[in-house]
Amino acid sequence: MTDATATVSTSLNAGSPGLAGRVAIVTGGASGIGEAIVGAFTAQGAQVAILDLAVEAAEGKVAAGQAAAAMACDVSDPDSITSAVAAVVARFGRIDILVNSAGLARLGAAEEVELSDWDLTLTVNLRGAFLISQQVGRQMITQGGGRIISLASQAATVALEGHLAYCASKSGLLGMTRVLALEWGRHGITANTISPTVVLTALGREFWNNPKGEALKEQIPTGRFALPEEIAAAAVFLAGDGAGMINGADLVVDGGYTIR
Repeated sequence: MTDATATVSTSLNAGSPGLAGRVAIVTGGASGIGEAIVGAFTAQGAQVAILDLAVEAAEGKVAAGQAAAAMACDVSDPDSITSAVAAVVARFGRIDILVNSAGLARLGAAEEVELSDWDLTLTVNLRGAFLISQQVGRQMITQGGGRIISLASQAATVALEGHLAYCASKSGLLGMTRVLALEWGRHGITANTISPTVVLTALGREFWNNPKGEALKEQIPTGRFALPEEIAAAAVFLAGDGAGMINGADLVVDGGYTIR
């Protein structure tokens, strides 16, 4: 465990659980950033339902006591979302927190991007977040409040070479979130985004452990990439009582990369 990881882990587990009794959905929660958020929410006392295509991995988290429920869900399929959200409500009676973490990237030069890759990226990263936010938002309006947190990216703020569809999807996510914040704030619902730099998930370590990664780190004022636990800590904050007046914001966790 690195010093940064230990510090974040200690902070997340200090004192009384801050999300005790709350019900959370985390899409894409079986791996990567979503997995870290599931663990942090559970440590804070929340009952967390993982919605993921990798349902066996999600069920493994439940068996290990790291989540309360696992449901198979394809965020590109409206019927799959409807069924999964209904199952969460049927089991827990409410949804207090939604984290849109499911996502993917198809990279390539703009003149070479295939339409199928463009469509898939926008369908999963933006359309999927819209569909489940709308379904969960209706439930939150009925029950009188909630928190919606969507994982955007530094790619929503600055152009990244080879990331045409990804940048478009994450920029769209910021716009969608602001409208949700505007329209649903009156119902006690806040909507915010988190925009990380490269995050050292298993996939992130594999992809960026090379000279290209070292060159990118030199452009980050803090000189390193983010840890999954740091993104999870941001999600815990936005989901907690202290963030009740933060609405329509983009919390950038990039070590200062986008300030240049």
